[in-house]
Amino acid sequence: MSRMIPIVLQPALFSLLFVYNLSAQTTVESWTPESMVNLPVVGSPEISPDGSVIAYTVRETNMEGDESRFTTHIWVAKADGSMNRQFTRGEQSATNPQFSPDGRYLSFISTRDNGRQVYKMYLNGGEAKKITSAENGVGSFQWSPDGTRIAYTMTDPQTEEQRTRERERRDVTVVDTEFRFSRIYVQTVGEDDAKAIYAGDKQTTGFDWSPDGSTIVFAHQPTPRINDRYEMNISTVPADSGAVSALVAREGTDSSPRFTPNGRNVVFVSHGGQVEGIGIGDLFVVPAAGGEPRALAHTYDRSATITGFDSRGNLLVREWRNTASVLYRVPLNGNDPQLITPENGVYNQFAVNRNGDRIVFTYETPETPREVYYSNLNRFSAQKVSSVFDDIQLPEFGHTEVLTWTSNDGMEIEGLLTYPVGYEEGDRIPLILMVHGGPSGIYAQTWTGSGGIYAIQFFAEKGYALLRPNPRGSTGYGKEFRYANFQDWGFGDYEDLMTGVDKVIEMGVADPNRLAEMGWSYGGYMTSWIVTQTDRFSAVSMGAGLSNLVSMVGTTDIPDYLLAHMGGPYWGGNMETYERHSAIYHVENTVTPTQIIHGTGDLRVPLGQAQEFYWALQELGVDSEMILLPRTGHGPTEPKLIAEVSNRIMNWFDKYIER
Repeated sequence: MSRMIPIVLQPALFSLLFVYNLSAQTTVESWTPESMVNLPVVGSPEISPDGSVIAYTVRETNMEGDESRFTTHIWVAKADGSMNRQFTRGEQSATNPQFSPDGRYLSFISTRDNGRQVYKMYLNGGEAKKITSAENGVGSFQWSPDGTRIAYTMTDPQTEEQRTRERERRDVTVVDTEFRFSRIYVQTVGEDDAKAIYAGDKQTTGFDWSPDGSTIVFAHQPTPRINDRYEMNISTVPADSGAVSALVAREGTDSSPRFTPNGRNVVFVSHGGQVEGIGIGDLFVVPAAGGEPRALAHTYDRSATITGFDSRGNLLVREWRNTASVLYRVPLNGNDPQLITPENGVYNQFAVNRNGDRIVFTYETPETPREVYYSNLNRFSAQKVSSVFDDIQLPEFGHTEVLTWTSNDGMEIEGLLTYPVGYEEGDRIPLILMVHGGPSGIYAQTWTGSGGIYAIQFFAEKGYALLRPNPRGSTGYGKEFRYANFQDWGFGDYEDLMTGVDKVIEMGVADPNRLAEMGWSYGGYMTSWIVTQTDRFSAVSMGAGLSNLVSMVGTTDIPDYLLAHMGGPYWGGNMETYERHSAIYHVENTVTPTQIIHGTGDLRVPLGQAQEFYWALQELGVDSEMILLPRTGHGPTEPKLIAEVSNRIMNWFDKYIER
């Protein structure tokens, strides 16, 4: 992305545009990876302070000719349904909508002029006005409560010395030096007086204004390295700059601070005073003036995401609950959380108005595309706001249902089974086992028509059933379940997957002689593991997978996450653990045709993980192919490359499985 290239602002393209039907008379003829990634994506809902107006984003796709990119723009709607308008247009995206505290303006981030900058525009139209001129572009931003200032984060720009070295081709890198930190800046709206509000090097990861606008609370870690998130603490600093005061400084991760509405306390998400590398997100509250943090009641999964506060000052949090995503009300007095939304789909991306009595959010189910909804918080009743898919005629769906089964050790496992389009009871059909990443990922009741690396309805239309299990280690089932694969990768989780396959066979759906498997990241790890443990599958596809935990832990950008699961480093007597759970040490057992897909710029699972496994398969004479995705980190972000993944997998499966 060319953030530093100046682009002339075209004010007319930011003018308020009246009713526009994004998808008028659109018919999708069939489920293909291209048609799915080309569908719009709704997100980022925000609500005006008085709760009467809602903003949200719609992402569109451009895959014409040599283009392969997404563009996001903002729409504005009335909560009463009287208006729904596209707010921004143009070739450059407009994202991160936020209402000004007085409700007169809608602000957003765009790259139209000198990188990512914040703009504001009257709700009733006119031209957009640029607020910031951040040298290296704005990361995130937030209005002050009185609307006179904004705070934003910016990553340090290159120094003049660094630019000179780069220009003269002397720009070598000394690892773990010359960090460029994300810092907080505060600027008066309408003035060019932005300044960093604290001295010293701290990597800001999140912040919030106090209700009176005098103080900013922020979470920070020692360096920008992702692995340093386990050393995240919380501090406060005067909003007009000054000395930083530690508020929460202890072992583990303390993040996502938010002032309570009365400004007396700060709530945050925490490991609880010790490093929980596998993952915990408990809720705590601490006096804003300093003191001992106090734990709030545990949520169901203990992985809460703070959304805001209701009109009574209760904390609102979103969390995964089995295959659903729900909203809770969490009292600050320590009482148990109260479920607000039903458990019948994925409620997500919540935003609350100033009084805490109205809320907007996105909602989707496996057969209902994501749209924006609105509700009164005291009497929850989802009212649809956006209408992006109203005029899109979609093909027939393959139905999805939630399954449960018992693994070999008695643990109950849940997953989602999507049937082929037009499936008739009694038909035996090919089955794809689809394994999520993480291992603390989750397969939830999200829309199955969305365009991702695994285009679910594409495979369903081609005659496949797809089983998406949540094996032990997954999020959504509580801490004990998430920690259940500690030092057990490839064993209990493998049995959870295979007993799920057996369940679908026992149901009379899957043909045991036509089984396939695909997985990305940790799912790719399980792919490499599966082919070294069984020959039951006719073909598999390993995406961004790790095959050698010994070489992985020293080259990934998140080594501590792997250390947490393996119980420490491989030296000092722990080498057997790493070898026992690494597919590469069992690769001689492989006979299954294996496709490997990997990004050339992957830092999470470095390319060498794929290369090691592919080389071994080639040496063994196993049918295999390796596909490299250019300009790709841990997963493709360009539309054409996203679509390419499912197409390549289908071609591979077709070589070995009769449909």
